[in-house]
Amino acid sequence: MPVVQRGESRLYYEVHGPESAACTVVLLHGVGGNHASWFNQISAWRDRFRVIVPDARGFGNSFDADGSGRDAFLADLEQVLAAEGVERCVLIGQSMGGGTAIDYACAHPGKVDALVLADTLFGIRLTDELREDMTDVARRTVDLSQQERVLGATFRARNPGQAMLYTALASFNRVNVRTLAGTQQEHAPSELAAIPAPILFLVGQEDALFPPAIVRRVHEQVAGSRFMDLPKVGHSAYFEAADTFNSVVAYWLEGVTGIEDRATAAPSP
Repeated sequence: MPVVQRGESRLYYEVHGPESAACTVVLLHGVGGNHASWFNQISAWRDRFRVIVPDARGFGNSFDADGSGRDAFLADLEQVLAAEGVERCVLIGQSMGGGTAIDYACAHPGKVDALVLADTLFGIRLTDELREDMTDVARRTVDLSQQERVLGATFRARNPGQAMLYTALASFNRVNVRTLAGTQQEHAPSELAAIPAPILFLVGQEDALFPPAIVRRVHEQVAGSRFMDLPKVGHSAYFEAADTFNSVVAYWLEGVTGIEDRATAAPSP
């Protein structure tokens, strides 16, 4: 599988689907994930899209030699996409990955076809009121177990084996939420609104870390963005309700980007 070297650091990623696909979709995982966490999206989308799935440095098969952590995430993504010759793409970022997606979209607005922010407000500069609300959320969730933080109550009760799989996948990461170095830049909602690409805020109704009511209020500050919440799932909607997540996101992408039209268009004479 492809690897990009940045100094002594190694960036692992996978590419699925045909290079000739009408759209390239880049999946950016959260702190509790890595490239393997997206297996449901890869299997569902690889026949329709070209799917690129990087491991952030320190996660999965990527190695962070100098301990840069989040400080290097944007440059790392730029290097991976350059290595694959990607000129335009759809970015789907879950939790921590949403911050990287926003960084890239603000730095390269003309290269982004669409932006999906799944269960995340990372990378967004909050108002004082919203920041205070999120501080209250952090206080309420600090003593939760990892499964309680990242998976909704409905999913944990119905799928204990899948809940164990989720945390097992995270065990291959070298860093976690407490040891992750660096910071991610914050962007004002007006900066997101200025990106010439459609933006979707997608959140699970049982998300304990980014409650839907707060995500909705941020969405309302990003002019032109769309908001959707998914029932009976928590912070990891892409994993807990993969079929619903996949169909909702693909349908939205087709509507806002014309992907389906591009895929079926007749070749030029």
